[in-house]
Amino acid sequence: MDENSCTAKLTAAADLPFDVFAKSCPSRSTLEDVTGRWGSLTLGALYEGSFRFNELRRRIDGVSEKMLSQTLHSLERDGLVHREAQPTNPPRVDYELTPLGREVAERLLALIHFVEERMPAVLGAQQSYDVARGTR
Repeated sequence: MDENSCTAKLTAAADLPFDVFAKSCPSRSTLEDVTGRWGSLTLGALYEGSFRFNELRRRIDGVSEKMLSQTLHSLERDGLVHREAQPTNPPRVDYELTPLGREVAERLLALIHFVEERMPAVLGAQQSYDVARGTR
C-alpha cells in the first residue's frame, strides 16, 4: 500500500484513494478535527469572518484557551484555517477560513442549522426515552 492510499483494495462504489473507515487513513484525523465539538464550532464561527483569538474564544462559549489553541493549530495544519500574525506591539493575530475551510464550514453549518431546527423533535425523543426508562 503506497502512502497516498488508505486501503489496499478500493471499494467498487467509489474510486477514491482515501477511506475514512480505514483506521490508518489520514482522512480520519481530518474528519475528527472538523467534526469534533470545538472544530465544528470554530469553523462555524470563522464562517462569519476573521477573528482575533480572544474574540473567537468569546464567540465559542465554553471553549478553554488551551482547547481553542489546539483546535486552531489542527485546523491550520489541515489547511482549513489561515493564521496571520502582524508584527505590532502588542502582537496581533487574526484567524480566518481558507477557501477549503469555507467549503467545509458551509457543509457543517447546513448540518448545524438542521439540528437546531429539529431540536423540538430531539427534545421530545429524549423526554420519551427518559420516561420509558424511568430516568426522569
